[in-house]
Amino acid sequence: MSLPTPEDIRRMRIMAGLTQKELAERAGVSQSLIARIEAGTVDPRLSTLRKILKALIPSIGDLKAEQVMHKPVIWVDADEPVRNVVELMEKYGISQIPVLDKGNVVGTIHESTLLRHFLKTKNPSLLFNKQAREVMDEPLPMVSSFTSISDVLALLGGEKPAVLVVNGGKLVGIITKIDIISAIKPRSRGLHDLDQGKA
Repeated sequence: MSLPTPEDIRRMRIMAGLTQKELAERAGVSQSLIARIEAGTVDPRLSTLRKILKALIPSIGDLKAEQVMHKPVIWVDADEPVRNVVELMEKYGISQIPVLDKGNVVGTIHESTLLRHFLKTKNPSLLFNKQAREVMDEPLPMVSSFTSISDVLALLGGEKPAVLVVNGGKLVGIITKIDIISAIKPRSRGLHDLDQGKA
């Protein structure tokens, strides 16, 4: 599982409108621990990280994945030509798309996936005529509809751009970072004040 980086924690704290001291109080940890986590000088235990994430998103901390996910999910069949994949990504303004085979999620195609393959072949026709299965990367992380937003946020804190919501093997939704950000209601306060710990 990809966990939030120190910069992710700091960014989420600022988005939540909290000082280091306020976050520490909400999470039941010391302010110095929050400072060290954000500085990258200590790796928190998973249980501590969960408490911090829950404190960061009190307004949505009790929500489940199904309450935040976007649906329906735009996806492509593994046999689909890359040309069609690109057209769908352009049409819907998305930067990644799940690849399914007989209803099962088998991979993901990102914009970076396509660029990487193009740079390798330097032949647009060759790339655009390939099937999705030939260029796809590993699937995005998958959670159930009842997964807590804290756990989803932990997955999105790393390099993963989205999380898929799957129930009984069926793809039912997708959660991107902007879906989480949209659910957070930050208070109005300057970045300088938040970094300095001012109330």
